[in-house]
Amino acid sequence: MATFQYSFQKIVDLKNSEKMQAEWLLSSALNTLTEEEQSLQQLHIVKREWEERLHRASQNAIPLSELQLIGQYLDYLDSCIANKQKDVQQAERHVSQQRDFLTDRMKDEKIWMKAKDHALSRFRQAMQLKEQNELDELATARFMVSTP
Repeated sequence: MATFQYSFQKIVDLKNSEKMQAEWLLSSALNTLTEEEQSLQQLHIVKREWEERLHRASQNAIPLSELQLIGQYLDYLDSCIANKQKDVQQAERHVSQQRDFLTDRMKDEKIWMKAKDHALSRFRQAMQLKEQNELDELATARFMVSTP
């Protein structure tokens, strides 16, 4: 019995490889997004701590220069947070692009897998037809031999 050999198997393998690469790229983009979000969250925590220090310092008698220094540091933290929010947005856009890219790769792979399945189906039908013809020939030959 003949075995099925798909003539475009290398393309199917390539599409599968491209899909796997797109999955890795998406995973990497998601990791980057997670890191950026954690960094932003950490900046917010630091800012809250310094705001509490400022509040406590304003209730106590401390030099005005220290209050100004804390205020300047809070301004610096605000600019860091704004920059980090831009980084998070950029990472989100990158994740979205990688998702779209993965979707395209998955569609390509699915198209080629369907083409392979159709070719396999046609191959099986041809093999069944060939087998049926051989059985018919055997039956005919037996009938001819048994009839005197």
